[in-house]
Amino acid sequence: MSLINTTIKPFKATAYHNGKFVEVSDQTVAGKWAVFVFYPADFTFVCPTELEDLADHYAEFQKMGVEVYSVSTDTHFAHKAWHDTSDAIKKVNYPMIGDPTHTLSKNFDVLIEEEGIALRGTFVVNPAGEIKVLEIHDNGIGRDASELLRKVKAAQYIAAHPGEVCPAKWEEGAKTLTPSLDLVGKI
Repeated sequence: MSLINTTIKPFKATAYHNGKFVEVSDQTVAGKWAVFVFYPADFTFVCPTELEDLADHYAEFQKMGVEVYSVSTDTHFAHKAWHDTSDAIKKVNYPMIGDPTHTLSKNFDVLIEEEGIALRGTFVVNPAGEIKVLEIHDNGIGRDASELLRKVKAAQYIAAHPGEVCPAKWEEGAKTLTPSLDLVGKI
């Protein structure tokens, strides 16, 4: 069963954020747009390129009222150590959630049980706590934060404009579609 349009499950976790350890929960996320970006492990290869790319786009997410949460099965202590030692990760200003109990990875169905790590999963959650976008990659395939931004903008647009849909490659300000019998067979 797909997680699309399901509500995120209750959770509590500790994150490393702006030099401190902070608690993050489903209640922290409630009422806001959020993006959860799962990755396999700290101190690896593709992961820092993705988290740095997200850090480079973080201000744009914030302008849209979106909080970004990176999540791995490492501890919040490992996140701090990685942040302190990696030039790429030093750029990260969003919360880095530790999931050593695998609660979040299981809740979002990205845990590779036999390895104890998460797949590369990206989830866009609306203010009602519903998953509106999900994308899961093989761990060898990195993601693109600019494409994620586009998808969040589309999700926010259709949430604000019921009855409209965003076609392929839709960009903010571009024409949308209003599904109707008149369009059947004409696109």
